Amino acid sequence: MTINDTKLNSLPKPPGRNGLPLIGETISFLNDPDFNQKRIKKYGKIYKTNIFARPTAIMIGSEANTFLFRNENKYVVSIWPKSTRVLLGKESLSISSGKVHTSRRKLLYEAFQPRALASYIPTMEQIIEKYLQRWEKMGTLTWYPELRDFTFDIASNLFLSIDGGAESKVGELFEQFSNGLFSIPVSLPWTRFGKALHARKKLLEHLEKIVIQRQQADNPGQDALGLLIQAKDDQGNSLSLEELKDQVLLLLFAGHETLTSAIASFCLLTAQHPDVMKRLRDEQARLNIADTPTLEDIKQMTYLEQVLKEVMRIIPPVGGGFREAVETFEFSGYRIPKGWNLQYQIAQTHQDEEIYPESDRFDPERFAPENSADKQASFGYIPFGGGLRECIGKEFARLEMRLFASKLLQNYDWELLPEQNLEIVAVPTPHPRDGLKINFNCR
Repeated sequence: MTINDTKLNSLPKPPGRNGLPLIGETISFLNDPDFNQKRIKKYGKIYKTNIFARPTAIMIGSEANTFLFRNENKYVVSIWPKSTRVLLGKESLSISSGKVHTSRRKLLYEAFQPRALASYIPTMEQIIEKYLQRWEKMGTLTWYPELRDFTFDIASNLFLSIDGGAESKVGELFEQFSNGLFSIPVSLPWTRFGKALHARKKLLEHLEKIVIQRQQADNPGQDALGLLIQAKDDQGNSLSLEELKDQVLLLLFAGHETLTSAIASFCLLTAQHPDVMKRLRDEQARLNIADTPTLEDIKQMTYLEQVLKEVMRIIPPVGGGFREAVETFEFSGYRIPKGWNLQYQIAQTHQDEEIYPESDRFDPERFAPENSADKQASFGYIPFGGGLRECIGKEFARLEMRLFASKLLQNYDWELLPEQNLEIVAVPTPHPRDGLKINFNCR
């Protein structure tokens, strides 16, 4: 979509407004669930705003996603809001770009290749069973914070071999850290960002002790940290201590926060759709997997896969992603200046009526083989992002969701309690406002 400079400079910038001085529309962006819908109605699928103290073009839809993903390192590069960049750390895979990103991504993939995933299943199953039994004893509970503990226990165990991570000091610090990832980057002790910075410092102190201890051991272990310590790039170099700490911090975030959101959304939407629940249970009964399931067993759960796809279409765990324009370019008749931030919208892409008719309706049949809605348009279904930046832990997340759902469906019932607010809060990741209050019991 390049044109000559004269014509490019004559094109208008996208419509929109800048909001308040400095902070622009950041507060509305973070707190108003209808922020995008209001502006799409007024301006269309591409508009400008000012968020996180940067002029930003919001680009929505499969065509916009295709342009951004296919022009990585040409017209755009990946970028995060300042709060996220600072808290994840300069050595984090999310922050790196170009050859460094490619090299580091290859190393981190060691923790997510099929052999590694298969080895995670027994530990996942053990932790799932522990929590299911715990919730059965509780009977009535607020599920979302419990699910956060559950996913953090799995992440801290499989990535760091820490048992009971959610109840440890690391778990407490990690919650403070996560709460500031998408915030206004004002570093004062009482702000969310200030508290998160303090938590990051303490977390890195804990992680440094663990990493050094492992580096000095005869066998660094076969969890994600152990694999990363042993991994070498194409030049034979290992990851430095600083890199290891930042990458582990990223793994804990990616393997915990977004997964909690996806699992909670599955529990919410299936409870609201008993017909879907019945078909899920019938599939589990038909497969009759009595022992620890294998990757092959899990692949047979085809209706469950359809349901999980529709869950992440309706309530994607991540609302969108950021890029920065490294060259001025044209898109859809508008000039996007060099230096602007861009955001692609996952949630809004998944509401496109041309790809998903009656997009507000929960309908797993969209993803049946004969319909394959996720293949109707290039990058029209992107719960894990896309292109060079597609989530590296995608298969880990899919494994954990399917294993959890399978165990839950086989043996337990859950129902939503009345008089609770189920409105979805978007930050830091989507979750029901009142935390998902339920009755839980054995079938």
